[in-house]
Amino acid sequence: PCPPPSSSSTPHRLPPHLRRRSARLLQGKMASHIVGYPRMGPKRELKFALESFWDGKSSAEDLEKVAADLRASIWKQMSEAGIKYIPSNTFSYYDQVLDTTAMLGAVPDRYSWTGGEIGHSTYFSIARGNATVPAMEMTKWFDTNYHFIVPELSPATKFSYASHKAVSEYKEAKALGVDTVPVLVGPVSYLLLSKAAKGVEKSFSLLSLLDSILPIYKEVVTELKAAGASWIQFDEPTLVKDLAAHELAAFSSAYAALESALSGLNVLIETYFADVPAESYKTLTSLSGVTAYGFDLVRGTKTLELIKSAGIPSGKYLFAGVVDGRNIWADDLAASLSTLQSLEAVVGKDKLVVSTSCSLMHTAVDLVNETKLDSEIKSWLAFAAQKVVEVNALGKALAGLKDEAYFAANAAAQASRRSSPRVNNEEVQKAAAALKGSDHRRATPVSARLDAQQKKLNLPILPTTTIGSFPQTMDLRRVRREYKAKKISEEEYVSAIKEEISKVVKIQEELDIDVLVHGEPERNDMVEYFGEQLSGFAFTANGWVQSYGSRCVKPPIIYGDVSRPNPMTVFWSKMAQDMTPRPMKGMLTGPVTILNWSFVRNDQPRFETCYQIALAIKKEVEDLEAGGIQVIQIDEAALREGLPLRKSEHAFYLDWAVHSFRITNCGVQDTTQIHTHMCYSNFNDIIHSIINMDADVITIENSRSDEKLLSVFREGVTYGAGIGPGVYDIHSPRIPSTEEIADRVNKMLAVLDTNILWVNPDCGLKTRKYTEVKPALTNMVAAAKLIRTQLASTK
Repeated sequence: PCPPPSSSSTPHRLPPHLRRRSARLLQGKMASHIVGYPRMGPKRELKFALESFWDGKSSAEDLEKVAADLRASIWKQMSEAGIKYIPSNTFSYYDQVLDTTAMLGAVPDRYSWTGGEIGHSTYFSIARGNATVPAMEMTKWFDTNYHFIVPELSPATKFSYASHKAVSEYKEAKALGVDTVPVLVGPVSYLLLSKAAKGVEKSFSLLSLLDSILPIYKEVVTELKAAGASWIQFDEPTLVKDLAAHELAAFSSAYAALESALSGLNVLIETYFADVPAESYKTLTSLSGVTAYGFDLVRGTKTLELIKSAGIPSGKYLFAGVVDGRNIWADDLAASLSTLQSLEAVVGKDKLVVSTSCSLMHTAVDLVNETKLDSEIKSWLAFAAQKVVEVNALGKALAGLKDEAYFAANAAAQASRRSSPRVNNEEVQKAAAALKGSDHRRATPVSARLDAQQKKLNLPILPTTTIGSFPQTMDLRRVRREYKAKKISEEEYVSAIKEEISKVVKIQEELDIDVLVHGEPERNDMVEYFGEQLSGFAFTANGWVQSYGSRCVKPPIIYGDVSRPNPMTVFWSKMAQDMTPRPMKGMLTGPVTILNWSFVRNDQPRFETCYQIALAIKKEVEDLEAGGIQVIQIDEAALREGLPLRKSEHAFYLDWAVHSFRITNCGVQDTTQIHTHMCYSNFNDIIHSIINMDADVITIENSRSDEKLLSVFREGVTYGAGIGPGVYDIHSPRIPSTEEIADRVNKMLAVLDTNILWVNPDCGLKTRKYTEVKPALTNMVAAAKLIRTQLASTK
């Protein structure tokens, strides 16, 4: 093949028509930038390729081809839309923090990695565990619903340049004719997001490893420069958190150390998800070797004031994140343009770049694939592909090339949304406003309620239960799909679901589980299922967003006031309870989780929407109780992830979030047992709010966080309600032994009272196979019985 034309070829050698075209192309790229882009593909192509590869149904080459095609189409799309600063290395097979761990060769010994370039096998073992070793811990990425794999570091960690992904993706884009901005997780944020490995001294500071990882960052930067990169983006989102002086100092020393390696490159430091505090702003804007600063101006309204008052150092670029990367609403272009114009006065016209507030991976991919969405609602929305166009339109408008028709259509859509009767429901607004007077607590304290419930339920000590869902087989998904497509009648659908519930009930009875669940075969998703039955919600066909690895969620869109026209779960819960003498849990998703896992309207405070949802769930709780359901679980899996990133804002959020939960069940009798469930998160800092929820029983993810949760109780927090810290990790296919589970339960009994402890998995079982679920639950029940026997004999 011919060698590619050298990029240094001078324009005067081109024929006149090409010269005009190249001048036009150069001129066409306005100052526009995208922080990052979704990886899964418009139809979740990457998800299916990953799962096929993991199941051994396709080869590594097949997976790599799907990945390369996705990357190429994303770069091409941004280039054709006119974006000037296009990111590369924001693609990932699992997670960008794990990619950084691979780049640094920071692989814990248990994965038996022997050095060299990290391949799929080691990479996916770290992410998912394998037959012999568990996965690394996963936790929320800031306050989003995305999860990252937490690096495990110690003074003994040996770092080496072990994944050349950033450089190879830059070269791959370049070969396609697209010059990109390679994106790396910045060195300081990487360390601040890490955790100390097991058994490391308490005094160990993660930042002490800075000098060990910077040489590898230098190697990467040097290779990128050699490959022709002119810009590089370091994501340092921890700058929006409350940082101590020594943490801020680490930023200064890290970038001073990188300065010589970075010389000749334009360096962008990107922050997102919140305001940058004044002290951090000062540190950021005085970093050596840095050319540009990126800010989230959607969630960071105070940063806007800071930029205007403190200014930007002369000659530096401001990447202004005005287009919301975390929601699906069309941008209010007129408002954004006026923000941008006010910033021009601060930094100068040639140093202002229009950007997204954060990576677009937190929003849906492309509105084009929504053929069934109501056209009025659709006119109010913009997904990632549309946001790219918005960013470019703002860049052009700023340069004096405003597309008047595009701006006018946008203004009309904004106005229609403000005035639409579908958005406003006066009755709901009144009911929510009336909530302000009470704190909605149940009248009787929890200890007396638990006594009343035990008289009625008569459970053994260490009662066993599961969290809610059972495996969702292909058959089950097919039944739901066919019913939705009207290919089977309602009667056939109900009969198929009833059969599945009956199977799940039988399995639990055979396993001798104490409090049963119906398995949720009728539910596609714990939020979508409720949103479909509430007013004020809209749904997409392909509005998928990555949650972790190949797992995607399809958040509902809350566009208007929320109410519950009809009972949502009572029919199925009563059917299930009729099949067994054992208590059957009613299963609901709580208001805070519905809120935090939806795309929420941005035209009123979040708490107002949350109170509306709480009132809708309250009606459902009361209908379940009236239908004879004695145990009702109201999941608040996502309570923790809505916590603002700033400590000063925690109290206000926790107050309305916990209040919303209490609203849902303040009206039930003492004998009705209210459970709640919370997913993987660090709860230690909010344990008092959890107690304040005043649930009768709480089940919490625990096994993957190495019993961090239990340390709270060791440190003397007294908890009087029922509690079930998860005894095994359902995110991994691994089957724990009876001994392992018994050992976990004994650890819990060292800090928790026998009569309040429950035994349950970490989370719902819907993503697992029955071949994994049955043996794991068998061992779980056996462990509970073993310890009951031991406790009885010691008595």
